[in-house]
Amino acid sequence: MEATVTTGTEEKVWGGGNKPLNASYGKLMMWFFIVSDALTFSGFLAAYGFTRFKFIDYWPIADEVFTHFPFLHGKELPMAYVAFMTFILIMSSVTMVLAVDAGHKMQKTKVTWYMFATIIGGLIFVGSQAWEWTHFIEGGLGAVETRSGRILQFVNAKTGKQIAISEFAADIPNERVTQHSNQGVWFEKESSLPEYSLDDVVEGFKSHPDVLVRTERLTEEGKKTILSREASLEKLKEATDVVIGANLHKNEYGHAQFADFFFFITGFHGFHVFSGVVINFIIFINVILGTYERRGKYEMVEKVGLYWHFVDLVWVFVFTFFYLV
Repeated sequence: MEATVTTGTEEKVWGGGNKPLNASYGKLMMWFFIVSDALTFSGFLAAYGFTRFKFIDYWPIADEVFTHFPFLHGKELPMAYVAFMTFILIMSSVTMVLAVDAGHKMQKTKVTWYMFATIIGGLIFVGSQAWEWTHFIEGGLGAVETRSGRILQFVNAKTGKQIAISEFAADIPNERVTQHSNQGVWFEKESSLPEYSLDDVVEGFKSHPDVLVRTERLTEEGKKTILSREASLEKLKEATDVVIGANLHKNEYGHAQFADFFFFITGFHGFHVFSGVVINFIIFINVILGTYERRGKYEMVEKVGLYWHFVDLVWVFVFTFFYLV
């Protein structure tokens, strides 16, 4: 129903118009998208929080998983690289704000440079996330899996620090052959065998008395439970497989769902960042071509800025939930 407003002798009728709340259609639709996407991310983070709370006694410790920094081999810097990624993304949000402000002032040159800086920041973040994924998948320290699906890691008895399987595993000569593609009627594909067999790990453990087993279960101090030498030998009898790195089925870091959520949540956010970089690049080209100068406004820069700030804000929550809490 239309509303009729009478002012003196002049009657004005408003039937909705094309700018409710004084916002353009495109900007309003971007806000609708952001709200719906925010609800999607909220659902994912809520599922992660519920799962972590359910398995709180067995959940991996982020400070022990994300400890590496590119080109600094052998040095453990817990959360340092993730903090660097977060800083880069926040700074790219700052340059986006400056680009929007320059657009309001019709300063094409400044918009161009600030958009360029935003794109570079996004590319650095996506590249950093790709490196983090690669390192997470490849692993490095290794562990063994028990019949119950639990993960057993290995630590130095003196320092209590986790050590790699390669530091103590024996080299037992044996024939380790996987199924070949020219054998088997229903053969499709088989994963490669780990570098060390279970026998290599067990025999190496027996010959190194300074090595102990660490279970997934957390102590009251929030640290993984380290077994005695006798209990370690007994626990290894339950081992069924050697686990190196991580995939969607098992991982060397602990509970299987830890890797599932890591891949899904960070991957979903990474897809948003990559999409934002692509959109920013398209807008960047239009800025260079003078498209928005001819239109007399830089509203497209403002709309893509809303999306970029949303992606930045979501990462703050992902960073807090997954890495800090």
